[in-house]
Amino acid sequence: MKRMHLHISVDDLAQSIDFYSALFGNAPTVQKTDYAKWMLDDPSVNFAISQRGMKAGLDHVGIQVESEQELQELKHRLEQADLSLLSQTGTTCCYAKSDKHWVQDPSGIAWETYRTLDSAPTFNDQQPEVASTACCTPAAETVRFMARK
Repeated sequence: MKRMHLHISVDDLAQSIDFYSALFGNAPTVQKTDYAKWMLDDPSVNFAISQRGMKAGLDHVGIQVESEQELQELKHRLEQADLSLLSQTGTTCCYAKSDKHWVQDPSGIAWETYRTLDSAPTFNDQQPEVASTACCTPAAETVRFMARK
């Protein structure tokens, strides 16, 4: 099963948690001091918010999968779209370990396709190629550079 993923940077985490909990009719599945996530079945979405010093708004979108086969299928689709692709294996982001592939769409919006492997005690790996965004979105230049290697 594939699940849509949306990550939004917010100004006030507590107020945003209250708002989205009311909207979704559920408390967050994961809640940290700088991050919250709802794993919803209706609508089928992994919706995350974070307050990490970035301007409020959309950080990135993506598709979460449950199997390696689904992840490889999406990777193949992205390669067919002739987009620069950055792959990460066992990376830590948003308190989870994941295998993922990043692209930027023609308008510059970051998209990730990923499979969560396990939870993690920290927000990210502090990787140097990661942009200073709410999440662990690679900088556009990194995606283009890594794809040429």
